[in-house]
Amino acid sequence: MKKVIIGIVSKHYPKEKYSNLRTDVFIRDEVKQAIFDNGGIAIGILPVEEKIKYVGDNWKNDLLEPEYNNLTEQINICDGIIFQGGMKSDNYEVIAAKYCYDNNIPTLGICCGQNIIVRAIGGSTKYISKPHNHMKVNNEYVHKVFVDKNSKFYNIIGKEEFMVNSRHNKIIKDCPRLDIVGICEDGYPDVVESKDKDFYIGLRFHPESLYKTDENMNKIFKEFINVCKSKSRLKSKV
Repeated sequence: MKKVIIGIVSKHYPKEKYSNLRTDVFIRDEVKQAIFDNGGIAIGILPVEEKIKYVGDNWKNDLLEPEYNNLTEQINICDGIIFQGGMKSDNYEVIAAKYCYDNNIPTLGICCGQNIIVRAIGGSTKYISKPHNHMKVNNEYVHKVFVDKNSKFYNIIGKEEFMVNSRHNKIIKDCPRLDIVGICEDGYPDVVESKDKDFYIGLRFHPESLYKTDENMNKIFKEFINVCKSKSRLKSKV
């Protein structure tokens, strides 16, 4: 049986981390490995512009037509797309997330990737006042997340509460067209989803760091790949 292809949207290293004039993009080993270990094929989605455009909530769909086509053609090779964590977001990442939403392409946003998929459809973010409770650089459990039983995410993990890791200093301020279905002990949105899409889910925590030892975390990747398989089979019949 043909394996599903999952595109991981690459990120630029922040400029302050560059050691020379050359720039690089990265894909987290943990993210790609979670895909391979669950039976998928992981590939990278690369920037289509030479210029780096870091953005927050004020992104613009300003790609030239050839650049936009290069981006969407990469996405269309894939059965699903992951937006990974990181310190800053490129403008092209948000444009890619908007394309995924508009075309019902299975999408998983992790940490900064949650910011990206929220911004793509009109949402915004903000800094939290006490990030020390959420900026734990190790992979240990930090706090609980309480899950809405009437959500797609609950159907994935089958639990009303579970423990997560945490390494972030921003949260969602508002997220039109998405439902907040997981809240941490501080009342912050940790899981958001679209009930209208097959899989458009954003997580504030990092399941890729715990999936090997935590069944709840691995269930997220399993279900994501299962949805991508279903979409792939339907696409092949068209």
